[in-house]
Amino acid sequence: MTYDDIPHLSAKIKPKQQKVELEMAIDTLNPNYCRSKGEQIALNVDGACADDSSTYSSKLMDKQTFCSSQSTSNTARYAAALYRQGELHLTPLHGILQLRPSFSYLDKADAKHREREAANEAGDSSQDEAEEDVKQITVRFSRPESEQARQRRVQSYEFLQKKHAEEPWVHLHYYGLRDSRSEHERQYLLCQGSSGVENTELVKSPSEYLMMLMPPSPEEEKDKPVAPSNVLSMAQLRTLPLADQIKILMKNVKVMPFANLMSLLGPSIDSVAVLRGIQKVAMLVQGNWVVKSDILYPKDSSSPHSGVPAEVLCRGRDFVMWKFTQSRWVVRKEVAAVTKLCTEDVKDFLEHMAVVRINKGWEFILPYDGEFIKKHPDVVQRQHMLWTGIQAKLEKVYNLVKETLPKKPDGQSGPAGLLSGDQRVQVAKSKAQQNHALLERELQRRKEQMRVSEVLPGVRIKEEPMSEEGEEEEERDAEEDEEPMDTSLGGGLHSRLANGLPSGRAAGGDSFNGHPPPGCASTPVARELRAFVEATFQRQFVLTLSELKRLFNLHLASLPPGHTLFSGISDRMLQDTVLAAGCKQILVPFPPQTAASPDEQKVFALWESGDMSDQHRQVLLEIFSKNYRVRRNMIQSRLTQECGEDLSKQEVDKVLKDCCVSYGGMWYLKGTVQS
Repeated sequence: MTYDDIPHLSAKIKPKQQKVELEMAIDTLNPNYCRSKGEQIALNVDGACADDSSTYSSKLMDKQTFCSSQSTSNTARYAAALYRQGELHLTPLHGILQLRPSFSYLDKADAKHREREAANEAGDSSQDEAEEDVKQITVRFSRPESEQARQRRVQSYEFLQKKHAEEPWVHLHYYGLRDSRSEHERQYLLCQGSSGVENTELVKSPSEYLMMLMPPSPEEEKDKPVAPSNVLSMAQLRTLPLADQIKILMKNVKVMPFANLMSLLGPSIDSVAVLRGIQKVAMLVQGNWVVKSDILYPKDSSSPHSGVPAEVLCRGRDFVMWKFTQSRWVVRKEVAAVTKLCTEDVKDFLEHMAVVRINKGWEFILPYDGEFIKKHPDVVQRQHMLWTGIQAKLEKVYNLVKETLPKKPDGQSGPAGLLSGDQRVQVAKSKAQQNHALLERELQRRKEQMRVSEVLPGVRIKEEPMSEEGEEEEERDAEEDEEPMDTSLGGGLHSRLANGLPSGRAAGGDSFNGHPPPGCASTPVARELRAFVEATFQRQFVLTLSELKRLFNLHLASLPPGHTLFSGISDRMLQDTVLAAGCKQILVPFPPQTAASPDEQKVFALWESGDMSDQHRQVLLEIFSKNYRVRRNMIQSRLTQECGEDLSKQEVDKVLKDCCVSYGGMWYLKGTVQS
């Protein structure tokens, strides 16, 4: 039996509510129909006595009621489609209703059950209890309903339900699927115009027609932000005026070179107009533009950490910016002591324009932009005047001692071309004095070498290149004769490494097996060895000399015969190459009873790899330079203390995975644990 073969008893509709109710007959003769269940349901709903008000007059559940519900509120995107003879006919829909079974008869059964129980209880109590005394009652008249009370009553759920129930049903006549009237109504779903000339609206591109068929929802258009907040959309940004573009970019980036700003705005933007606009929202610091404090902290706002008003925050941030015009380094504790602001606020200021360096402080995030300083001296002079005014205000507010500043526009120690004439003379004199002292020492060294060569003609004195730091240290030692000599372990180690070759080989020159030392990067052997060392430490980060030699032997085994590295690499040459590749030796304090060999006690680590975890690894390596083994909670607290922020578990796990191994609940540097 198909859906169309079932006789429908009635259909009715409430037009205002767009509610449809359909009563459909149930085939009680079908073998799948349970007759005993149908009789039980009818008995529960209507009771034993059947009358005209009974739901099931045949004392059998022989019909099912379906009620409609609105499936969607927005029907503009839906259409009824009819495909016929290669043509697709679409009819827009103005309402979609879904029919679901109604179980209101169960409510009637529950009501009948409660009535029977109440009647039984009332009959039992009337036999046992005596007639009650007559009681006096008080009649009260309701007060006039106020307008506000009436509005609340009209908007209540009970009133709306009552209103819906009062709307009369309109009975409909149902026509089957194969009825002639149904076929006649179905013809309205077909487009009556058969010629293609009349369909002028369809002469559009597919994208235009798709937009007509599915226009964007008004709710989605309202949800689109006028300007991006956290993530910038360059397409939307370029639709704004130039001043708003500059303000939004600077507010999000905080610090930016002028060249980067021009590249973001596009090649068609006039640089003069950008210069005019950037000075309204940013200040020049070390040749770079830093967003003004009142842009980040507008009036009537406050700190999310301490609740300090915006005026105080702007003054404290201006002090940090002014300090960076004097030096590339700022100490957080100094800023907090002067501004009297909480640690979180000061940290926010510094994170806007600087990066933290371990044991040094906060360094300005961008390098000095001398090119902009030379190209726009008028802008630099104007910014210098503004900073002079800000400095005077800060000195007055914070009671600062007036410092003697170098008279140059940006206030930052930049290239020599920005110094005044007097300063250039002073710099030239100091450099000449330094060069004279260096030349004197070099002359004395050469005389001493010639004197030794005359006495011992077969002996060569190996000369080690002196770094700038070594020269400065020597000058300080010459000027301060009273201070004791540095006898630290690092100096002794350097001396031993510098003169670590046997005397027989040293007499033969600075080479080993005919090859120059690794400091000479122009030789093929040095280049190949350095490439291997750099690639290995980029993968491992921490290696002992023993493990490095093992990896190097494996690398040699993979090379073809006759490779330059087969000519012979000494341990000294390998260690010097490691140090030249940016690694540092970590002096791990091994226990006295350790069984580690000398090569296993030499631990090297890559100090800077260029990723975000460099400073975390450096703190970790400093911990292990004083401890052989460490607990995780100590590492966590030290990282938090040195880096000035709470690291997540994933960040700590990454640093430990790069450099350490866990054994027995303790953490060791890789290669140092003795099982």
